Amino acid sequence: MNKKINFPIILLSGLFLLSPTYADHKKSHVDVEVGNLSSTASKGQLVFNTNCASCHGINAAGGIGGPPLIHNIYNPGHHANASFIRAVRNGVKQHHWQFGDMPPQKHVAFGDMVFLMKFIREVQQQNGIKAMDHQM
Repeated sequence: MNKKINFPIILLSGLFLLSPTYADHKKSHVDVEVGNLSSTASKGQLVFNTNCASCHGINAAGGIGGPPLIHNIYNPGHHANASFIRAVRNGVKQHHWQFGDMPPQKHVAFGDMVFLMKFIREVQQQNGIKAMDHQM
């Protein structure tokens, strides 16, 4: 009995089985529940998924190019709204994650930041993330 081994199928199967483990190990993706949103946050969800999701994942759950923003690291006590705005406007040096520096996102209109922040903060609250005192 001489069976031919299909290496591409085996390789793809292995990647499929390992990918959740890899994502969990890197903490680059979290499960995010999105409930009912205010009208401002709903606009922010659209702005986010259009402009930011390519790196930070749909609904800020994390992606290959950027960390999840629905994460306790980004609670309002550690990262105030102003830090998000500065990151979008000016970019930010890598400091919590291993994704590299975030370049400025000049294509995101400054006026859309109100919507983005409302979306991120509402979804954080829906997922149990609240302001905590920052401790070094």
